[in-house]
Amino acid sequence: MTAIDITPQEARSGKITLQHLEAARKAILEDGYVFLNDLVDCDHMAVLRDRMLEDTRQILARTDVPYNFNRGNIQQDPPPFHPFLFRDVLLNDIVIAITKSILGEGLKNAFYSGNTALPKAGGRQPVHVDIGHLWPGMETATPPFALVVNIFPVDVSPQNGSTEIWPGSHLDTSVPIQKPDIKIPEDRLEARRKIAPPFQPTARAGSAVIRDIRMWHAGMPNLTDTPRPMIAMIHYISWWQELNPIPFPKGTEDFFQHPDLTTLARFVDSPVDYLHHNQAFDFVSK
Repeated sequence: MTAIDITPQEARSGKITLQHLEAARKAILEDGYVFLNDLVDCDHMAVLRDRMLEDTRQILARTDVPYNFNRGNIQQDPPPFHPFLFRDVLLNDIVIAITKSILGEGLKNAFYSGNTALPKAGGRQPVHVDIGHLWPGMETATPPFALVVNIFPVDVSPQNGSTEIWPGSHLDTSVPIQKPDIKIPEDRLEARRKIAPPFQPTARAGSAVIRDIRMWHAGMPNLTDTPRPMIAMIHYISWWQELNPIPFPKGTEDFFQHPDLTTLARFVDSPVDYLHHNQAFDFVSK
């Protein structure tokens, strides 16, 4: 697993060393991902963890639970208002330095959500991409155009359903964006497995992973008795269009000011109904 131990000095200052920056950039471009250990303040993670676990119960009480593929995983937004907004989550300078080094100027975040692996609730997701390659039939992958940032409010491991990762799969051009089905065909899985088999990582709360949005991955069963929440953002290259603004309450505008990252936000007067924001995806009830 490609992981970088963020030092306490880096985390406090928000300044990543050049050595760590180059290592993170190289890992994302070559492997498709990098883990950043001990990135976010653990007290901030505890606040988000407790609220998200409380929110999970309310989401599961909906008549239209937003399952992702199966009953073991739900789409779940973190609370998008104070006192649950933290700069080291949404505007982490170390994350931004890394994503900017790959995507360049004009970086924008157009996603603030997450997913929760439910305890003892079902099987694995199919291996899939979030967005495919830009054009079909390419022999060589283009440079990255979007990077997913996942932050862990809890410790993650294969035991509680850490996401299965397929190293280097972001360079496989067999799934283009024009293909409506984002699942990876079985023959491609078997071919890829012989090159670089998948794995499930182990990481501490407050750690993060940055991955190429084209990398193959799958949600896995949570074998414990406690839900496993995970936060997600997506940093897009400047020219990417077709993005929906994220609703945040009016009065939080100053929080999102950053010299290198634009948060594509829509500031609203009414309370943000984040608990009913998402719908089920590719879910077939059985």
